[in-house]
Amino acid sequence: GYFRLGDVSMHKDLLLTGDQCIGGGLYQFDYVNACLLLDGRSYDFGAPGWHFLEEDGISLKVPAAYRGLRIKYCYNNHYDEDYILSEHLKIEYI
Repeated sequence: GYFRLGDVSMHKDLLLTGDQCIGGGLYQFDYVNACLLLDGRSYDFGAPGWHFLEEDGISLKVPAAYRGLRIKYCYNNHYDEDYILSEHLKIEYI
């Protein structure tokens, strides 16, 4: 799957023809801790379904500009632990 960031109203606006989306949310850069923080859910696709990539062994293709950043999805609840993408998914920098 391809990891895409953008400043859009709806996540469908980031998709190319034939793409499917496993979810979306918000992002911010934590430059002090070299981390890309992800959270929330999109109105059109819901929260990211990282487990689909993990279960199927599909690599997440991330732009090379983000190499060296820890990518973390923060659940907005008190019972799920943060999901560190690089610890659970195969990351391929493109």
